[in-house]
Amino acid sequence: MTVLAALDSYYRRMAERGDVAEAGWSQEPVGFVLTLAADGTLLEVQTRLDGKGKPRPALVPKWFGRSGTGSTPFFLWDNPAYALGVGDAEKKKPAKTAQDHAAFRALHERELAGETDEGLVALLRFLATWTPARFAAAPFEARMLPWNLAFRLGDEPRLIHERPAARRHVARLAGVEEQDGGAVVPCLVTGTLSAPVRLHPKIKGVDGTASAEVPLVSFNEEAFASHGQEQGLNAPVSRAAAQRYGAALNRLLDRGRNSNRLRIADTTVAFWADASEAEAREAESFVAACFGGGGDEEKPDEEQEAERLRDALVAVRDGRAEAKVPELSPGVRFHVLGLSPNAARLSVRFWLSDSFARFAERLVRHQEDLSILPAPWRGRAPSVLRLLVKTTAPGEKFENIPPALAGEVMRAVLEGTPYPRTLLAAAVTRLRAGDDAGTGWHAAAIRAGLAREARFFQGKEAPPVELDKDSDDPAYNLGRFFAVAEIAQRMALGRGVKATIRDRYYGAFSATPASVFPLVQRGMQNHLAKLRKEGKGGWVEREVEQIVGRLPPEGPPRFLPLDGQGRLAIGYYHQRATKIEGKPAAERAEEEAVEGEDGNE
Repeated sequence: MTVLAALDSYYRRMAERGDVAEAGWSQEPVGFVLTLAADGTLLEVQTRLDGKGKPRPALVPKWFGRSGTGSTPFFLWDNPAYALGVGDAEKKKPAKTAQDHAAFRALHERELAGETDEGLVALLRFLATWTPARFAAAPFEARMLPWNLAFRLGDEPRLIHERPAARRHVARLAGVEEQDGGAVVPCLVTGTLSAPVRLHPKIKGVDGTASAEVPLVSFNEEAFASHGQEQGLNAPVSRAAAQRYGAALNRLLDRGRNSNRLRIADTTVAFWADASEAEAREAESFVAACFGGGGDEEKPDEEQEAERLRDALVAVRDGRAEAKVPELSPGVRFHVLGLSPNAARLSVRFWLSDSFARFAERLVRHQEDLSILPAPWRGRAPSVLRLLVKTTAPGEKFENIPPALAGEVMRAVLEGTPYPRTLLAAAVTRLRAGDDAGTGWHAAAIRAGLAREARFFQGKEAPPVELDKDSDDPAYNLGRFFAVAEIAQRMALGRGVKATIRDRYYGAFSATPASVFPLVQRGMQNHLAKLRKEGKGGWVEREVEQIVGRLPPEGPPRFLPLDGQGRLAIGYYHQRATKIEGKPAAERAEEEAVEGEDGNE
């Protein structure tokens, strides 16, 4: 099922339970209300700003997206430039503001001609006598300029656009299909013959976009057109279907509605369950067990399915694989849509539509791939974001995570596909740039990537989860050798070490081990000789002999590819972090004390 078709289907179920605005309407921020007398006289200006100075949402007529070039007014409400002909001259040219206001007046004069409803007539009379110069006097204020305006008749609690007569106009206007040369083509969402909408609806609630509303579907350049088509004819969708998918997605992404929305790095995720009534009945026993209910009269609805899905997605975001991962009802599908900002439209980072059982399997598999011993973290496994910050971001700053990497990693987790190679490359690059390979975070991320590739591609072997002394992998054993050389240096020189061999040579040893191996080996022999004189380090020598016996007879390779550098990092961490049998307690305590001195590094 396509994204738009799934959203269109979900809109219908949301509408049935009254959870979404009806076609032609939208929840929009309205900051002020102009109260009018029956003759069009302005009585007062009422504020709808909250305690933080932000406008409160209101249900208003809106069935189309507005481009930034033309003048397309909204019906019965709009911003001050359109409704009153006033705006910030520094942000908008006065000529454009005048053009917008003229379009607003023309729309209402044309649409409300002959209207007898008292509220609509009052608005017409107000527009007929209004001049933008009046905005300079009370009760108008400069703080009104950024916010939308609506109108009310007298002391009525409802707004003018909520009157029955106004709703009839909205229904007529919103139901008119836009024609493009009289073209009628099959709608890509419903398959019915209809005139395609020219401009697709704009979407709110995606973090990081240049403007508050950005279309999911748009064609703003000639290069995006095909076969000479323009605008919506490139992806013909009926106005009704466009309204439905836009309303559904805006509702799902509503920041005040947290149950269906998550933020994962630069990706905003919307998700929903596709539970029909028949499927809901099949899930009665499961929902009763999950929520402590019972009885045949209780049946799971989509809100409950979405709540369970959210819990699972939070587990994905937090990188957890609890034993009791929630499951959707048998046969029920769920959808996960990842959106990220782009220049003129939204980018679909990932789109997943599958059964929840398979989703849970992929979550568990992600945890298996991430496993490494000893675990670098305490308690539960880290979130994807924390893992990326620790392993790929310079300075461990969120904003330094490589662009698009978090979304691609999340997509791999959700779809069960190989992790992006950029994850392996970024982790290896950070180690060569000076990150501490002994923390284990990089090794865990690298092992996950290599283990996933080994599952998908023949000829590749997954790295070991814990220290493997029987491994014949040259890169893995070179990492072990380097770790033992560093341990020997620390034990021999103690707290006088200003820069360890890791600080000096890790980057070069990882990429070109043959050129650096003799230097590391010579230094280690010197350190072992000092330890022998002190009667210590016997276990280090035994460990070195065991590792060297596993290295290729011809010596280390001249170059290590990316995979080899990753395996070297894993071997280094395993050797550094694993407690070696036969190590005297006194030497173990001395080694741990030396390694705990941050100043030595």
